[in-house]
Amino acid sequence: MTRLAVFIVFSTFFLCQTAVGQKKTLQAVSVTENISINGKLDEPIWQNAPVASDFIMFEPDNGKAIDQKKKTEVKVLYDNQAIYIGAIMYDDEPSKMLKEITERDDFGTSEHFGVFINGFNDGQQDFRFFVSAAGVQMDALATENNEDFSWNAIWSSSVEMTDFGWVVEMRIPYAALRFSNESKQTWGLNFYRELRRYRQKYSWNHIDTKIGAVIPQAGILEGIENIKPPTRLFFIPYASYYYDYTDHKSNNTVKAGLDIKYGINDSFTLDAILVPDFGQTRFDNVVLNLTPFEQQFNENRPFFTEGTDLFSKGSLLYSRRIGGAPSTYPVTAANEEVVEYPNAVDLINAVKVSGRTKSGLGIGFLNAVTEKTTATVQNTLTGERRDVVVEPLTNYNLLVLDQRFGGNSSVSLVNANTTRNGDFRDANVSALVWDLNTKGNTYKLAGDFKYSTIHENPQGYDGFKTALNFIKTHGKNRYDLLAKYISREYDINDLGIAFINNYYNFYANYNYRIINPTKNFNSFRFDLSTSVEFQNQTGKTQDYYWVASTNFNTKKNDYFNFSVNMRPMITYDFYQPRVDGRFSYNPRAASVSGLVSTNYNRKFAIDINPYASFMDEPDRNIFEFYVSPRYRINDRILLILSGDYVFHTNDRGFVDNDGTNILFGERDRKTVVGELSGRYSVNNRMTFNITARYYWSYAEYDELFTLKDNGFLAYQTNDPTLVSPYDENLNLWNFDLTYSWWFAPASQISILYRNNATDYRSSIENSIGRNLDNLFGNNLNSVFSVSIRYFIDYNSLKRKS
Repeated sequence: MTRLAVFIVFSTFFLCQTAVGQKKTLQAVSVTENISINGKLDEPIWQNAPVASDFIMFEPDNGKAIDQKKKTEVKVLYDNQAIYIGAIMYDDEPSKMLKEITERDDFGTSEHFGVFINGFNDGQQDFRFFVSAAGVQMDALATENNEDFSWNAIWSSSVEMTDFGWVVEMRIPYAALRFSNESKQTWGLNFYRELRRYRQKYSWNHIDTKIGAVIPQAGILEGIENIKPPTRLFFIPYASYYYDYTDHKSNNTVKAGLDIKYGINDSFTLDAILVPDFGQTRFDNVVLNLTPFEQQFNENRPFFTEGTDLFSKGSLLYSRRIGGAPSTYPVTAANEEVVEYPNAVDLINAVKVSGRTKSGLGIGFLNAVTEKTTATVQNTLTGERRDVVVEPLTNYNLLVLDQRFGGNSSVSLVNANTTRNGDFRDANVSALVWDLNTKGNTYKLAGDFKYSTIHENPQGYDGFKTALNFIKTHGKNRYDLLAKYISREYDINDLGIAFINNYYNFYANYNYRIINPTKNFNSFRFDLSTSVEFQNQTGKTQDYYWVASTNFNTKKNDYFNFSVNMRPMITYDFYQPRVDGRFSYNPRAASVSGLVSTNYNRKFAIDINPYASFMDEPDRNIFEFYVSPRYRINDRILLILSGDYVFHTNDRGFVDNDGTNILFGERDRKTVVGELSGRYSVNNRMTFNITARYYWSYAEYDELFTLKDNGFLAYQTNDPTLVSPYDENLNLWNFDLTYSWWFAPASQISILYRNNATDYRSSIENSIGRNLDNLFGNNLNSVFSVSIRYFIDYNSLKRKS
């Protein structure tokens, strides 16, 4: 190698290292002329704005400079209303770019550009805005532990395809951001580009993956001065029509209401819903639940999913409690029965206030009120009916104070309160939560202390939980150590959700990862974990496991995961018997699982997930096989099928308590689930979606046992006349066909056709055909609804007046 070549290589290496070791800075340019968001960047001022370039790979080959044939150039303008982003993504093979048209917040299989903005430049939270090459918008509130795409801001963008790549133009109003009221602004800023066909992600300011935090590694945006943001006040009125055919009865309903968003100041926003309507939210994936715990459902109501990262501090909020099932069940006399019991409680209104001060103090306030709800009890002799209150007028409240400091550390105070009218149960939970990181984001000390108080007749009770977690968050070799204690009376289930308490736990994890691709892998990680839990009063082990797992991406971007789980000793379950103080044993067990997920860039891809568990009892096993093929017909049409088959042999669990004995049963369990989802995108604002789910699960018993005081089982009988009444057979059907058109910013027309059916019986049907006959024979319910929401900006009304 010549001296000149050596000098060039050394100089290039030195410059690259210098570039990645410091924060880049970009100057925003003030603009007074009107900027047309058309993806052309044809206003003269764009030509004079400073350029952000020299992107560096984030994944998979961290630190590698972008190929100059794929270079990216970004410019920023601003006025009193918004900031403007102009980005040119060069590509020497534009015909090969991926451009799948999806719904909002669905990245799909497409090239992407994004901008990450931290208005306080505190390394704590980003406002992230993405645009795909198909013109689809995605946005999120991001912290180090969460990227919340349920948050939806109101902003505009346009994409222009060219013979040298593609161009994005974005207008992000200040109403979509949070920043201080200083006359001279300094923001954290990073730009992002994904070359999807290569599965490569790039950022403007280098993000070193050896460091355990991303947000503090942003660059700097300067130049924004003396802006006077307008009033942030938005109204979203809605109207809905429903035709409902249920239990052979039809009903027509018209609803109307209003959402309000108000910027209290530059940092805080109030959101309110008056007379809410959640009739078009996605259906729940109900299952045959044989566990001692309630089934936990995902939150699908927009108000409770949008921008709720602050409210997740302390994990005290399970928002499905608000407007969920009543908290009590009627007490009946010997000659009475419950003939009508509501599935849910109606929500009257809800308000949330959230934001963060210049000093890093985040404040979140959520309040919701649900209405008084009754069930109907009937006298079986006289036919007389009476109403019984099963949920009084109830107020739910959550308050969060979250102080950030030191670049990526925080301490939070959280209080969750549920107050029910009258003599019904009330609850309060308070929490102190901390997340402390070293200056270089190399180590973390996290933990919490939570205290719950329950008020109910004839008396209440108090409980607490505490945990301490030490984590190494940098380098190839990392580890995680955790200790936790939960008292017997700790209870957060009025506004939160927690299935088990009354134990102490120790957990440890070691993991190894590669930072840059190797000859065979784009990414590779190995984990070894162990955990042990002891019940407080008895000291018995209620959980103990070792897990070894590895996952990797191949050079063709196919994903693989393999894991082995062992429970090397007998443990004891203090919840399965459903009686305080009693417990049942769990035998030694081992399980293996795998996952193969082929590269979604291909038109045809497939996910395969087998699982097998073997217990230290004759023929007591679990086998599961999940498969989900998907086919992208073109950039507008995507079809996904999935099938899941689960078979438990000689499973054992609680079936009854006759007042003298706790009965367990030996059972075979089979579950079959089939799902279909499809999407046709007319354009990036209009889509048709179809979702269908068939679920069949049964539990067939062949023997009964009584639970002994030592937690083991004593054989009782295999008499079919005594055993078979405990059999359960559940069939479910859900079907949604939706049309959605975003006809203006934040304004939407949606049409839904839904049908569903449920068939539950205690006789086992082993034929899917007969199960389908029973399911659809006389149980099909239907809903047709049309909803329109229209976004109104107070400032636009003010300008017109």
